[in-house]
Amino acid sequence: MHSYDFRCKACRRRFTLTFKTYADYDAAQPACPHCGSSELSRLIGRVAIKAPSRDYSSMSSDEMLSVFESGDSRAVGEMFQQVGAESPEMGAEYQEATQRLLRGDSLDKVERDLGGALGVDSGSDAGFDA
Repeated sequence: MHSYDFRCKACRRRFTLTFKTYADYDAAQPACPHCGSSELSRLIGRVAIKAPSRDYSSMSSDEMLSVFESGDSRAVGEMFQQVGAESPEMGAEYQEATQRLLRGDSLDKVERDLGGALGVDSGSDAGFDA
């Protein structure tokens, strides 16, 4: 569904119209639902621009370590996804850890919950924490 915001030039009210397809929008002759006027201004709503992502696969081991040390679980999840998502030999636990990190679960929680399954001793310094 495609939503478009308008302001009526006659009564100054703001409203939204929703169309199933772009073709429906192109064919429509929108009118104000409050006063019936067809004198409308189309409003531009919030625009989302995705920030450029990092290429983790070309990072050195020191750069990857700094991602871990940052504590940003989503960045670690992105790194996991780029480096090992296409490798089935990484296993289901790796995939689960990646998804949880991408959702924002803390590194400590993922390590605690999955550390044994990932072959990490959660009591040592060999885990996610550097």
